[in-house]
Amino acid sequence: MGLRELKKEQTRQLIADTAWRLFADRGFDQVSVAEVAREAQVAEATVYNYFRTKEDLFYWRLEAFAARLAEAVSTRLPGESALPAFRRALLAEGGLLARAEAGDAEALGRLRAVSQVISASPMLLAREQQAINQAAVELASVIAADVGAPPGDLRPQVAAHALIGVHRALLDYVRYRVQAGQNPATLAAEIRKLATEAFELLERGLRDYAANPASTTGRVR
Repeated sequence: MGLRELKKEQTRQLIADTAWRLFADRGFDQVSVAEVAREAQVAEATVYNYFRTKEDLFYWRLEAFAARLAEAVSTRLPGESALPAFRRALLAEGGLLARAEAGDAEALGRLRAVSQVISASPMLLAREQQAINQAAVELASVIAADVGAPPGDLRPQVAAHALIGVHRALLDYVRYRVQAGQNPATLAAEIRKLATEAFELLERGLRDYAANPASTTGRVR
């Protein structure tokens, strides 16, 4: 990554972190983009250069994570099917839950605040559903290209929605349990167990589907 790209990424991260802090403190609907810009010490136009809407500010991390999941499937090992590549990428992510498990009080507080903000905002809930749906579309596109799926073949979409469905179910479960006040250390271990069980369930139907060709010659990355 060049210096210019690094600076842009740092600015994006600064704006997103500032927005998350303000949303967690005051609620999503009570914070304007202008306030985010002022707090981050950038022009309001700069915020819109990086994020088209206020909802994008909130869900940038989720969408970036979904892109990493699709990339993990796209770059999986020759002969490896989509499921283990997706599972490995999903479980490798730490995030706020891992930091809370390690005893980071700030991360725990932010995790709880973010969960409450999302649950209290119909606009955010709708945007989250949109982000999840888009993640499934992008993953299906990766799978379809890899297996050479013909028009009308729904199996890439089915596989993608099944895999993204595990991610969505875990998100919902974490949110529910965090709001119920569960110990984060216990919750993190529980999530790992639930994820393992969910993927074992899918493996019985998706074990061999979308295996990566042994040769990648001619494939576009």
